[in-house]
Amino acid sequence: MGLFDMFTREIAIDLGTANTLIIYNNKIVIDEPSIVAIDRTTGKPIAVGAQAKLMQGKTHENIKTVRPLKDGVIADFHASEHMIKEFIKQIPDIGGKFMQPALRIVICIPSGITEVEKRAVKDSALKVNAKEVKLIYEPMAAAIGAGIDVENPEGNMIVDIGGGTTEIAVIALGGIVCDRSLKIAGDVFTNDIAYFIRSQYNLDIGERTAERIKIEIGSALEELDFPLEDIPVQGRDLITGKPKEIMVSYKEVFKAIDKSIMRIEDAIMETLAITPPELASDIYKTGIFLAGGGALLNGLADRIHLKTGLPVCVAEDPLRAVVRGTGIALKNINKFRFLIK
Repeated sequence: MGLFDMFTREIAIDLGTANTLIIYNNKIVIDEPSIVAIDRTTGKPIAVGAQAKLMQGKTHENIKTVRPLKDGVIADFHASEHMIKEFIKQIPDIGGKFMQPALRIVICIPSGITEVEKRAVKDSALKVNAKEVKLIYEPMAAAIGAGIDVENPEGNMIVDIGGGTTEIAVIALGGIVCDRSLKIAGDVFTNDIAYFIRSQYNLDIGERTAERIKIEIGSALEELDFPLEDIPVQGRDLITGKPKEIMVSYKEVFKAIDKSIMRIEDAIMETLAITPPELASDIYKTGIFLAGGGALLNGLADRIHLKTGLPVCVAEDPLRAVVRGTGIALKNINKFRFLIK
């Protein structure tokens, strides 16, 4: 073991559009929203993660909240760099040390990313004392985190519905055989819900409220086996300007997000259509694995099963499948051939 290795700390990062998760010492040490609050006058960040999320939609003119990632890639370089730095500082054993240890980092990225966007992710990591940065494609990380043996010759299909992108991939022999990256995912569902409530009830609701509706009563089917209770939603009446409360049902949420889910279904069908026949016969047996926060949507697995006729299984703890897979890739950093330098 070299001197470099003695002082090196290894971390795995799932830099998500909605949430950032970090694994250190085989444990998830950071699980925070990907949001930064910035002071407009100085340009300096004042809060990151959950603290910044509390400010979302409630700031005055001197503070703005920024989501550094859009559609799974870095949209605001300065904010993302600060966010990564702050999260790393919060890791016990790394932050607050007099001598900052060198870091070896594995970060996952969407499969549809460009070379320029890859560079931006690596540069952000290198600025936080990283000596070595490797990248892993999100569907690959999700598949590993879902417990699939990706180096097997058997074909597996993974659908990872995150905040900014939906990644669909067929994986075999440690590589992605065919894939689709769609910019329709959790954030689009949230916007669909806010738009539906505005047009249906003349009620203006914020992003956080729309997200709460999605999490509590989001549904991919119009009729669920276990009907969900209606929930109260508060916002501003667009006609009178007064605060108002309405009751919203899961069937209305289904109407709001139905079209976006259809587009994800179509992309799954398109990916199946370009899958080599030998792998298609494997997928007929192994089915489709769902990961990411979107996998938690009520009735989604049943809906995809109805559309494809294939068995559909939701990964255990789908929100953390990608970061778990990234953590496993970190442990096998020299063994896995599919890590991108």
